[in-house]
Amino acid sequence: QVQLVESGGGLVQAGGSLRLSCAASGSIFSINAMGWYRQAPGKQRELVAAITSGGSTNYVDSVKGRFTISRDNAKNTVFLQMNSLKPEDTAVYYCKGVTPTNSYWGQGTQVTVSS
Repeated sequence: QVQLVESGGGLVQAGGSLRLSCAASGSIFSINAMGWYRQAPGKQRELVAAITSGGSTNYVDSVKGRFTISRDNAKNTVFLQMNSLKPEDTAVYYCKGVTPTNSYWGQGTQVTVSS
């Protein structure tokens, strides 16, 4: 089992920055990739950014150049640095951990960007 706890969401003005954190506990040795997803009201959940155990990253086109995913293996934590935020980035952001046999989700953290 893997437990994921997100933090760092909040209300920010357009152009501002936020840093989300996802702390993993449990069978963390089995995690081979982690990602940040988001879901806006009335929309499907979408992948925002992902990072593998080897450090490879990928991003959805809409956040490239603005968001950066990183991980601190010593702290079992994955971060999402979000800069130049736009109102369309408003959503609940979820952390996901993937193992060879399962995937796990955090509870989500709200990000609201005002115009």
